[in-house]
Amino acid sequence: MPDTAAAPGMAKPTILIVEDEVPLLTLLRYNLEKQGFRVDEAGDGEEALLRVAEGRPDLVLLDWMLPAISGIEVCRQLRRRPGTRDLPIIMVTARTEDQDAVRALDTGADDYISKPFAMDSLMARIRALLRRSGAIATRGVLSWRDLTLDQDAHRVSRAGRPLHLGPTEYRLLEFLMQHPGRVFSREQVLDAVWGRDIHVEPRTVDVHIRRLRKAVNGPGDEDVIRTVRSAGYALDSEPG
Repeated sequence: MPDTAAAPGMAKPTILIVEDEVPLLTLLRYNLEKQGFRVDEAGDGEEALLRVAEGRPDLVLLDWMLPAISGIEVCRQLRRRPGTRDLPIIMVTARTEDQDAVRALDTGADDYISKPFAMDSLMARIRALLRRSGAIATRGVLSWRDLTLDQDAHRVSRAGRPLHLGPTEYRLLEFLMQHPGRVFSREQVLDAVWGRDIHVEPRTVDVHIRRLRKAVNGPGDEDVIRTVRSAGYALDSEPG
């Protein structure tokens, strides 16, 4: 399941990607949409300023080296305008010198990341800025019986014991903890955890449930995941 980009009742945050490298633009769009964001794009600085004027996004992912107008100049112009003075901006660039980062931040960028970058790191920075601006709600801690899942820190523990989960097992547990006691079919789990646009065999759910059980249930622990024959899976709502 993609991380929830907006709280219930809130529109999906819009990210404007300003990037002239088509392969990177395509990759960023794919990953952002997978995380639940709306995406707009611009291939140069002039188009970026036009896009923002047409409709203010919630965040701008801004390449430094652009045709026509540089990312630095785009950032400078946005900061001069009252309507975009506080618009979250992350500068993305191949430049790696410390003074370049200082220049970007002094110009008004809220953050700076150098190419090549880890997509997880970029997504974390985007979510942090959006939470700060109020475009997405701050997520909290899910607790159920002796399980605790910290959504911001991405940490899980059982009775105070840290649990080490893979990304899919983490999303699976997060989904189940949001609906304790409710039985979900494999198809419902697939839609929630993997997304409707991803083709995954229903039996894949069984594999990840086994992995989750192994990670969550230590020696002597009660198995908190219930298999309901011909129906699906649930977190038991009461101790057995």
